[in-house]
Amino acid sequence: MGQASEINEQNRSAESDLENKESGNVLLDASAERDKDEKRQGNKEIVLAKMKSVFYTANTVEMFERAAFYGMFISITLYLTNIVGFTDIEAGWIGGAFSALLYFAPTFAGVIADKIGFRKALLIAFALLAVGYALMGFLYSKEITILNLVLILCGGAFIKSVVTGTVAQCSSEANRGRAFAIFYMMVNIGSFSGKTVSKFIRVECGLEYITLLSAALCLASFIVVWIWFRNIDSGGETRTIEEIWRGFIKVLSNGRFMALIIIVGGFWAIQHQLYATMPKYVIRTIGESASPEWYANINPLVVVCCVAMITSFTDKFKISSLNSIGIALFLIPFSALAMSMSSVLYGYFGNSMPLLFFTIHPVTFTLLLGIAIQGLSECFLSPRFLEYASKQAPKGETALYMGYSHINSFFGNLLGFGVSGYLLEMWCPDPATLPVDIQKQIADATVNGVITNLPSVYSHAHYIWYVFAGIGFLAFLALLIFAKVTAWQDRKSGALASED
Repeated sequence: MGQASEINEQNRSAESDLENKESGNVLLDASAERDKDEKRQGNKEIVLAKMKSVFYTANTVEMFERAAFYGMFISITLYLTNIVGFTDIEAGWIGGAFSALLYFAPTFAGVIADKIGFRKALLIAFALLAVGYALMGFLYSKEITILNLVLILCGGAFIKSVVTGTVAQCSSEANRGRAFAIFYMMVNIGSFSGKTVSKFIRVECGLEYITLLSAALCLASFIVVWIWFRNIDSGGETRTIEEIWRGFIKVLSNGRFMALIIIVGGFWAIQHQLYATMPKYVIRTIGESASPEWYANINPLVVVCCVAMITSFTDKFKISSLNSIGIALFLIPFSALAMSMSSVLYGYFGNSMPLLFFTIHPVTFTLLLGIAIQGLSECFLSPRFLEYASKQAPKGETALYMGYSHINSFFGNLLGFGVSGYLLEMWCPDPATLPVDIQKQIADATVNGVITNLPSVYSHAHYIWYVFAGIGFLAFLALLIFAKVTAWQDRKSGALASED
């Protein structure tokens, strides 16, 4: 009896120990799981913190790079002619090829960036940019200048592809719109500040010193990337150069899509006169104290102030994407016509036109009016172009075609800059190419950087804008024809499909 009781007591004790052991194991397992959860949560927070840091670092250097680029680009044709010695025609084609390729090269640079990593791509980019800009400030031979522009082109191609890729990868579907809004805000801040500062440098120091500021900004960006930027997964499937080239050839062979691209390229040919024609035109008709850098800032200012309102307007009144593009192409030639009115105002007021409580040069007034119209027309075009262009792509290939939709700016830059050189040489020539007596006449008539009595050789300078107005009207008419033809094609294909 006593032995049985003792055995039972031992069994109960063993069971109790087993329960305690199992309970302890459960507690240990729960504790381990909590540790894993906390570790995963900690890792997630570390990843999120890293992504946030990379996002803001990328946007900061984007702002620096845009300030460097636009500070130089607003004066690029002046630099090529006044400092390097290219003719207006040569400067036009060089500037056009440079700016056009900046819209084309990022597609291919992105492939390389995916392979080597975003951080290394940015470091290479800013090294190329810093060297290219710095050499532009010290070496002025034609051959070296072309090489410098190639360095800047290659560096800029990496920046455009890597920063936009970083913004996409550091944001989710829920906040991607806000992320790109921040990105575009930084682009505009950089563009505005770069052009604003470059006016002071040009007047006080000289054109070549603008590029030295650009080099300093890119060197600062290199240091920022070196210290704070960390690699992130580029995401998605990496394409090869061969695949991208085959896609490009396929897009070029689509007549309907390319017709739209070339038509809208007429819009950008006029818009890009802010950089191709306007700086030389202003300085040769007003004087060195003119501010083409500041005039160009009117365009982004109008866009920022009006684009949301105009987008809401087109949505409220159900204006189709095609009609919105049509409004833009209808308005753009009137921007050029507004710029051409300076000769009329000059005949009435001379070089000092009263406006409210102050006076303004007629050329300045008409340019500001024309640039404001350009900004207004861009508000109708930019938000709706991609929407309409996507409908022109064959079914199932929208993504491929949208990847090359930016080549309208490629064609616009080539046309706008190329034509600009011939028009300047014809009606608004480089003062250095004029006879000595006319150069002396200009020098004698210049007071505090303003030409008080414009020589007759510039009396038809405003004809330049008639040509660009003509390009704008042709683009508008071409769009009307395009709309009629494509509507007929769609009806015909629909009728054939219904018969089948």
